[in-house]
Amino acid sequence: MEELTTPVRQQHAFSVSRLLKYLSVKSTVSNEDTLTVRQYSAGQSNPTFLIQTPSDSFVLRKKPPGDLLPGAHKVDREYRVQKALFSAGFPVPQPLLLCTDAEIIGTEFYLMEHVKGRIFRDLRLPGVSAAERAALYVAAVEALAKLHSLDLASLNLEGFGKGAGYCKRQVSTWTKQYTAAAHRDIPAMNELSDWLMKNLPANDNEVTLVHGDFRLDNLIFHPTEARVMAVLDWELSTTGQPLADLAYFLMPHYWPSSMNIISTLGSLKGIEGIPNVADLISIYSRCRGIPSSFPELNFYLALSVFKMAGIAQGIYARHLLGNASAPNAEEFGQRVEPLAQTALQLAQRSVSGPTGDGLFLQTAKGRAVLQQVKDFMRQYVLPAQEEVAEYYSKHARSPQRWHTPQIIEDLKVRARQAGLYNLFLSAVSGLSQLDYAFIAEETGRCLFAPEVFNCQAPDTGNMEVLHMFGSEQQKKKWLEPLLRGEIRSCFCMTEPDVASSDATNMQCTLRRDGDDFVIDGKKWWSSGAGNPQCKVAIVMCRSASQDVSSRHGQHSMILVPMETPGVKLVRPLTVFGQDDAIHGGHFEVHFENVRVPASNILLGEGRGFEIAQGRLGPGRLHHCMRAVGAAEFALELLCRRAASRETFGKKLYQHEVVSHWIAECRLMIDQTRLLTLHAAQALDSLGGRAARRQIAMIKVSAARLACHVLDCAIQVHGGAGVSGDFPLAQMYAYVRTLRIADGPDEVHLSSIAHLELRDQLKKAKL
Repeated sequence: MEELTTPVRQQHAFSVSRLLKYLSVKSTVSNEDTLTVRQYSAGQSNPTFLIQTPSDSFVLRKKPPGDLLPGAHKVDREYRVQKALFSAGFPVPQPLLLCTDAEIIGTEFYLMEHVKGRIFRDLRLPGVSAAERAALYVAAVEALAKLHSLDLASLNLEGFGKGAGYCKRQVSTWTKQYTAAAHRDIPAMNELSDWLMKNLPANDNEVTLVHGDFRLDNLIFHPTEARVMAVLDWELSTTGQPLADLAYFLMPHYWPSSMNIISTLGSLKGIEGIPNVADLISIYSRCRGIPSSFPELNFYLALSVFKMAGIAQGIYARHLLGNASAPNAEEFGQRVEPLAQTALQLAQRSVSGPTGDGLFLQTAKGRAVLQQVKDFMRQYVLPAQEEVAEYYSKHARSPQRWHTPQIIEDLKVRARQAGLYNLFLSAVSGLSQLDYAFIAEETGRCLFAPEVFNCQAPDTGNMEVLHMFGSEQQKKKWLEPLLRGEIRSCFCMTEPDVASSDATNMQCTLRRDGDDFVIDGKKWWSSGAGNPQCKVAIVMCRSASQDVSSRHGQHSMILVPMETPGVKLVRPLTVFGQDDAIHGGHFEVHFENVRVPASNILLGEGRGFEIAQGRLGPGRLHHCMRAVGAAEFALELLCRRAASRETFGKKLYQHEVVSHWIAECRLMIDQTRLLTLHAAQALDSLGGRAARRQIAMIKVSAARLACHVLDCAIQVHGGAGVSGDFPLAQMYAYVRTLRIADGPDEVHLSSIAHLELRDQLKKAKL
């Protein structure tokens, strides 16, 4: 336990001799023993100490010194609940004595046995195998379910708390705690408190013993087994609604991956082996014998984070008073507002248990923005389609076709003024991936609509990369003008001379030369490179200096300004004979001895595949939802045509084959939409790595769906369907390309099969 303790901090020092004298009377400790006292480094509330004699070890918890917030730090309550639980056989350290005489060490305290085992301060469990991670989390949630199944009467704890109405009391209590400790006004905390009070659960009558701070780092596990030996830190325990405890335990699963406000509460997104929320809820519900549908989970999650914000404020207040338990207490003052903002986002999301009640509902903000986008599309974008088509027809053989038509530029200005810019980037828009998925579907109805909202590929993916992995210098130079829509970018990955479905084949090289990197190689399908406003490329290369034994550690991504000597636009490639100028084309680009500063490298050499995973997940989701939108629009055109044309004495839709096409298209669209929204939710709650199966599934499904619907629509339109009189042929070219872009269907199918077999075989072993 040495790594978990430090020398006693000055503000928490007490008389060891008086403690020894007291223990020699009240316990088995001899007055002749030598006491060694060390303070536990973790814990922000009641200071905790390891007390050792030559033959035994104990743990002491005491109140912090000085002025305290009313109602806080009740060590006598901790002692009482631990005593009751130990007597009932629940895993807690055995409480040995309670001292209410503040003269002994300066405050009240209690002593308990020292339980030997493993404490994991990092909830992500680094250094632990994926299988053991799963087992540890299952053991933890089973312990929580066991706690909530205990009978209060048999524990003699019926009067331990106030029982029913727990949620209202919690909101009120933490509002008061925050207000009493606040060092400045934080509007987000006030807004959150108001939202919680106005959205209390309809049923707040269930009463069990609740822990109040149930986290993995408050558990001691067996030294070698995935078994809970002791649950620690009962300071916040009371009686009330058990779902609040469960939500608090689940909270890190919803933590934004970019946020690590408290080291032990880092995001669990993408951590292999850790069970997802649905599985943990299912295990908990099965252990308690209750239904697994928790439609008000968003309230409990928001309450949990509100509590964390209140705790953070209290820690900072104790720092100002000079009696904080942790050396980094000063940092907590800056953490309150981000916590409150995170809680507000959770409050407005729709999250639930594994039954899926309200599973794919947007946040209030997401719904509002979607309606704005729909109105903007109807009023401005869709009416502009004819003028845009005329522009590209007029300049089909002119270099002017690579320029963006003025009408689109004007629409971009209007969209930016309306606050409808960069909706894809959560850090800017405040929208979740699920929120944006609905918006992406709407923009899929028009080929140039994504550009109007500055949400077009490949710029979206490049902005994601710069946001997540770029240095401050790189962000200032490239991300900021991209977000303002002042420049465009391209992404150079695929190569003409190798099978790029296996990206490790790429031959474009990157070598260090002093303070520069030199790039040599050929790329193609570099979308957007033909637009004159394309000012920078993200180029994926094989790093000459990297370890060749690692297939996925040899590649790097680097920023290359398009005006750099040696960058040559060789030719625009055509898609079914069209140069796709509306999207800036898809160019073959050669890099001949291209020299750029070493500061242009993204994240570091050998990190290319790591970056690619972060870039491609959201980008594939956006493509898929746009494909769903395109299919929806194609079905509209199909139905209009089928209702307006006659053959052989009947309307087209009265022919059974056409009516069946319509039905099949509706089935496929709705199925794929649900699958894609599920992937969006997985990205939000689990992160890109954990959601890779869902992403692979929609990548295959969405392109197939759109191709099928468009093929049916073209067939119903007859010759007009393949002409330029309708958008169907151009849309078909776009969606058919999706079966190859960002990895061909066959690669994604292999990935899906691999993951499915792995999970099925794992189940078989269990």
